[in-house]
Amino acid sequence: MARFIDASGKRRNRSTRSTLRKEAQKIADTFEKAAQKNNTIKQLRKVVSELHKEISGEEIPAQTVKDFSDAWLAKKNPEVSPSTHAFYKTLVGKFLIFLEQKAAAPMTDLTAEDIVNFRNHLVKSLSSRTVNHNLKGLKMLFKAAKQDRVISEDPSEFVTSTKKAPKKPRHPFTVDELKKLIAVADEEWKSMIRFGLYTGQRLGDIAKIKWGDIDLERGRIRLVTQKTSKSLVLPIAQPLKTHLQSLKKNQTPEAPIHQTSFGIIAKQGRTANLSNRFSDLLAKAGLQEKKSHSKKGTSAGRHGARASAGLGFHCLRHTAVTMLQEAGIPLAVVMEIAGHDSEQMSHHYTHVGDEALQKAASSLPVI
Repeated sequence: MARFIDASGKRRNRSTRSTLRKEAQKIADTFEKAAQKNNTIKQLRKVVSELHKEISGEEIPAQTVKDFSDAWLAKKNPEVSPSTHAFYKTLVGKFLIFLEQKAAAPMTDLTAEDIVNFRNHLVKSLSSRTVNHNLKGLKMLFKAAKQDRVISEDPSEFVTSTKKAPKKPRHPFTVDELKKLIAVADEEWKSMIRFGLYTGQRLGDIAKIKWGDIDLERGRIRLVTQKTSKSLVLPIAQPLKTHLQSLKKNQTPEAPIHQTSFGIIAKQGRTANLSNRFSDLLAKAGLQEKKSHSKKGTSAGRHGARASAGLGFHCLRHTAVTMLQEAGIPLAVVMEIAGHDSEQMSHHYTHVGDEALQKAASSLPVI
């Protein structure tokens, strides 16, 4: 039996579970050492590990950064969307590469300095917004480690985000700009642009639309937005309906309308490649300077920060909203078409009917 006084002055009795006096004495000394200091779990684990190694000659296995990260990714897989899981997987991969040999160290060995160094490493090659998004994802990893009691202290808790650079404001396309864009686009991009203008939806959502989502008889498009998971039933404006009728030739419900773009999204899980292709199209139309899509800096290579995009596909969304508002369409109808959520508007308990939606869609000009 080991008898010792803890940090509060209370007498403690603990069995060493050993009949060997020398071994029991070492265990008792360890009990006393741990009890008389305000140790963290990390420090206690180190003391116990050293004792175990001294007595048995073997080290206590600890969960490494890589092992826990792999287990966390597997756990998150059914809990989040495929695109979110792909983001977590990429982030963890970058973090493990940055840690080098420390990736094989116990989770308890990581410090706030490691997180700060990783954040500062990302700052050299990514925009502040992307860095902060990565930092937020990494904090999720360490929060899970603390919840699972793998660590007692979260080293990322007080690591702050970087200062955001001012965003370049987007502006809607003019009708003339849209005509120039359509003139130089291939058939798929012509279709994507029409969908962007006449539905007001985001690039990724448009790329994933299948023929089964289209009801030409009723003049409706059904989709679930990736960003907000909101189910939308949108009216088909007549110019878009005419375009779809020209495309539909014995298409199966599962067939994507925009096959190339659908394939890119399915393979990569994000819209960066499509955004770059649209940027090239803008340059071809003379609406912006040609971008190389290489990163800023002479040595940044593919991992550098992209220059500010200016015009982009998302501007078609702004164009649709602007044109609807200029046509005198009520704000609630505009928001329903764009799929916007607003706490202020929800207080009105406004229900937007099919007739109002169709009238709104009909107000958009033919491009």
